This record gives sequence, C-alpha cells and structure tokens, in this order.
Amino acid sequence: MAKPSNPADDLLSDPTQTFDKLVELLKTKNDTSRFVGLALLKSVLDNGQLVHDTERIHLIWDSLSPKFLKRLLRARENKTTSKAEAIDMVDLSVSILHTLTNLLPASDLNNKRLTSLINPLIEVSLQSNSATTELILKTLVTLVSHQEGAVELIHIKDVTPLWEIAPQYPLALDVFTYAWVNASSVNSEILRTQESIDEVIPALLVAFKNTDAVTLLQSIGSFLPRLNPEAGHPMIKSIHVLIGLQVLSEDPPWLVPLVAAVRRLVLRKPTITGRAAYTNLAAALLQLYPKQCPILLFKNSATDNAESKPFSYLLVNLLLIDVRSSFPSLLAQLNSGNYVSISQRLAAGFDILSSFIGFLVRSLDDDMPIPSFNMPPDLLLKLRKDIAETMSLTIEYLRDRWDASMAGASGLHPSARAGTAVTSEGSRLTLTWDTMENSVTTDPLVLASIRALSIWIREDENENLRNESAGLMDMLVELYKISVGNALDFRYPVLLALEPIMLSSIGVGGFIEQNGWKVISDDLHHILAEIPTLIIPSTDSVVPEAARGVEIIRVLLAVLDDGTTSYPQEDWMSSIAVVASMKISPKPNASVLELQVAALQLVSAILTKAASGVQKRYLTSIPALLGLANQIRPLVKELDEASSRELTDLLDDASLEIENLRAVRY
Repeated sequence: MAKPSNPADDLLSDPTQTFDKLVELLKTKNDTSRFVGLALLKSVLDNGQLVHDTERIHLIWDSLSPKFLKRLLRARENKTTSKAEAIDMVDLSVSILHTLTNLLPASDLNNKRLTSLINPLIEVSLQSNSATTELILKTLVTLVSHQEGAVELIHIKDVTPLWEIAPQYPLALDVFTYAWVNASSVNSEILRTQESIDEVIPALLVAFKNTDAVTLLQSIGSFLPRLNPEAGHPMIKSIHVLIGLQVLSEDPPWLVPLVAAVRRLVLRKPTITGRAAYTNLAAALLQLYPKQCPILLFKNSATDNAESKPFSYLLVNLLLIDVRSSFPSLLAQLNSGNYVSISQRLAAGFDILSSFIGFLVRSLDDDMPIPSFNMPPDLLLKLRKDIAETMSLTIEYLRDRWDASMAGASGLHPSARAGTAVTSEGSRLTLTWDTMENSVTTDPLVLASIRALSIWIREDENENLRNESAGLMDMLVELYKISVGNALDFRYPVLLALEPIMLSSIGVGGFIEQNGWKVISDDLHHILAEIPTLIIPSTDSVVPEAARGVEIIRVLLAVLDDGTTSYPQEDWMSSIAVVASMKISPKPNASVLELQVAALQLVSAILTKAASGVQKRYLTSIPALLGLANQIRPLVKELDEASSRELTDLLDDASLEIENLRAVRY
C-alpha cells in the first residue's frame, strides 16, 4: 500500500503552485481548515523557505486570524478539547508566533493584531512545558521591545503567571524590564509604568523568597539606572524635564524589602556573579534614593550583637577587597570581553564607597546624628586604614591607566603628546604603548574612582595621600578639559579633588604647570556669561552650573592663598574683565548669588595679590565691581536668614577689599 502524501511535502516541492492554497486555508472561516493551514505553515517556516521572502511573510500574517490564534492559546479552557489536543494547539500557535515575530517588520510588531496576543501568551505561560514557555517568553521580549507592546503589557491587570515562573525562567524578568523601559518613553504612560513597577517588584521579591535572588537583583540593578534621568537616558531625561514626572516612585513600597534582599545576599558570601549583582544594585539604589537608601543599607542590623561586626563594615570591607584584588590584573584585561562588566562592578563599588564616606561623616556629626548606626572605634580605625590603602592603589591604577592610554609618561605636558605616527598598522599616539576600544575618557570606573578619591582626601587629613593625588594632575586637568561633549562629565569630581590637593605646594605647582588655571577659569568665564540664560526653577534650588562655578573659585582661591604663588600670572587677570561685565539675574537664587559673590571675592583676591603696576591698569574696573556688589546686596537680603547673613558678610568683605584698593591707588 502506498504511503499517503504529506501536504507539507507537496507545498515544499512546489511552493509557487501551492502557496496560494496555504493562504486560502489560513483565510477560511473553518477552524479545521485553518488548523491544517497552520500545520502546513509550521513546516514551511521550520524549513526556512520564507525567511527572506518579506512579502510572503507579510501576506501570511495578514491571512492569519488573531481571534483563532487566541482560541488555540486558550484551548485548555475548552472542555470539549482533550488535554493532549490542547497542548498540541498551544505548542503549534506559540511556535508560529515566535517565528513570525522574528520575521515580521517593526510596523507589524507594533500592530494591535499582534500586541493583543500578549495577554493570552502570558496566561498560558504557567501551564506550558519548558520548551514552549521559553518560546513564549522570547516572543514576549520581542513584542515588548516596541512601545505598543510595552504599553499593552503594563495595562494587563493580572501578570501573575509571569512573576510566578520568573525564578525558573529568568527571561521573564527581561519581559518586565523591556516593557517598563519602553513604556516609560511614552509621556502618557509614565504614571502607569510607575504603578506597574510598584505592583510587580514586591510580587517578584515574594516569588524569589526561598532563593538567593541573584538573578532578580541582577535584573533590577541593570534596569533601574535606565529609568534614572541622571544616568544619561536621553528619552527619559527629556520627558522628565518636559512634564516633571518621575518614572520611579519617591518612596516605593519595594525599597525596604529590596534593600533587605541585598543585605541577605551580602551575608551569604556569594560567588562573583552574586557580588556583581548586589554591588550594581546597591549603587543604583543609593543614586536613586540618596536620602532613604544610605540609612537602610548601612544601618546596624537587628541581628548584630557585641561579637558580630556591623553590616556596613562587612559590606565596605568586601568592596575594598574586591577593588584591591582586581586592580593588579585589570590593565591586562583592557582588551578582553570581560572588561566592561568588571569596570561596571568596580565603578559601582566605588559609588557605594563614596556614599558610605558621606554617610559616615554625617553619622559622626553631633548635630545630625543618624539613628540605628554606630561602629566601634577599633573597626573605624581599621576601615580608615583599609580605605587609605585602597585609595593609594587607586591612584597607582589611574596613573598607569592614563599613561597607557594617553600620556605615555607620568606628568607629561599635553603639548608633548599631541603627535601621531602613521604605520602600516594604522595611526596611533606616538608616546602610548597601549591602544584599546575602551577609552579612558569614557570608562565609568575612572569617573567613579576619581569621585571616591576626591571625597576621601577632602574628609581624611592624609597629607601623603594628597601628595600622591597631586601626581595625577595632568590627568585631572585633561579630563576636565575634554568633559564638554564627552560621554562622561568629570568636571565636578575633578574640582572636588583639586581643592584638597591645592593644600599641598606640590599640587599647586603641578596645577600651574599643567595650565590648570586657564582650563577651569575658562569654564568659570563661560558660566558667568551664561547666568542670564540658566534655568532657575526656584529660590532655594541648586543650579548645577552655579555650584560648579563656586567649586572652581574655591580651587582658584586656594592657588592664590598658597605661599609659593608670588604674583598672579598675566592671563589670570582676564577674570577681572569677565566679572566686571557679569549680568545680575533679577530672580534671586541662593546658588547663583553665591557664585556671583564668590566671583567678586576671586577678583578682589587677584587684585590684592597683583603687583602695584598691574593694579593701576585695572583701576577702571573697580567702579563696575562695586556697582555689581550694590546690585547683588538687595537680592541677597531676599534669601532665608542664614543664607542672607552668610552671603552679606562675604559680600561686605569683598567690597571692602576692592574699596581699599581704590583708596590706596588714588
């Protein structure tokens, strides 16, 4: 007896003749014929015959009935269908949807005909076999990677199956991540995205309760920074500025249990994957919630006793060990595929360390005690020693990293490393011995380590460490100069580092030698010229540009106050003309007024220290400077009492110095 022919074999043997028959089967109103058509379609798709035939794929999708696919996905609900038949129907429909979503153009993936299948796919995910569940999740990831699919998912009332299978299928976490990130880029969906996050994360924490939750913490730590406008997500940032909405709640219900999960994982002494998970997540939470999170993360645990060490000590000690053990071999891994993840983990560790140092300083302030935190003096001393050692190693690494990438030798002047050599292997800097894709100017580890170093040398009176930091002067000045338009902005951390470094004559000498005055004073001149155009939302808000300008002036005043600085150099005098032409903002703002008062202090210090002959040349600027002081004075009085009193005293001092200069010269 002859073997019956397979319709799929007939189609594959003569696709041109039978393709119309396949489309006809899919379009029919008869469910049996439709199912036959789906079976034929699966054979064709599995064979890969239509992979590059966009026109026919589009025609097939237009021929499919979404309602029929939904009925197949919900076949288990049909009491007349056997369990085996229902499984086959679900497997077939999921397989076809997975393949089509990978072949269809984006315009079809955004279509309601396809996004309406997201809910049925979620409903069936919990009851399907492992292979089908994986295909469902891959299909969902593809759909929610587009705005329409993401919006569809966050509006589904019950996503219980997804978070219930998340511990076994980590891809379910990606479904939520892509949905939240893409939905938050739609203005009208920001509040709903926030609600969805606040509903799902607590449920996920419950689902992962009996596990180490590494996968969950890893996922949350990767997507939270993408919803943070300060993290550089341009779409999210523009929306925040435009409509003033936050994707993340100010006090979310999941923050406390999430930090508790981080603390549990730290105490488990996890593997490298676990360490990366809690480090990245803790750093993200500290950045997003700088008020609540430090107390939650660093406070003493209820289980701590006289014999156990405080949790904050254990956490910081683990981070310091990670940094110290990673630095010796890190340069050798610059060109490896693992460097990016290592750099991100170490950068997160430095960010946590920066937050802890600030938290520790506040906790030691008698006027602002922090509840539920104390650390024995012996542990504080040991921690101080370990941090200082880590910072010394950090300085060594930064020096080597910069030399390998840019300078070629410690302290080399920028003019000596401007040339390039053209060889048979390409063009390269003549004095560097290492070229790599991971540029030092875009490395988050470099930024985070400089930020932590700057905070530490400001708070810890360690002269040796400050002198060591002065050895990075060429790098600090260059990073400041190239920050405009760079992926990472090094300016504020560099200024924070420069101020304590200027307490050392070595630091002042290196700063002047590397043209540091010109680099940061040019930035100050730009800020002062832009004051009328700065966005000043309210009286007590801090304007970032103004805050940076104040830090610049503190560094420049430290240079002037240094005993090795005899007279101001000629190019330093340009600040006098810039300040004299400064426009006063009519809207009083504490940070802007502080900058303008500080600018008057700077020019008075420059004029006071200048030679008598130089002072005579600038006598004509004195009336303008005094006129500015008179314009600023009434605006200062509109501030709160403490700010008004402080700025008035500084303004009076600067005005008096300028008046004395005029009296002496005349």
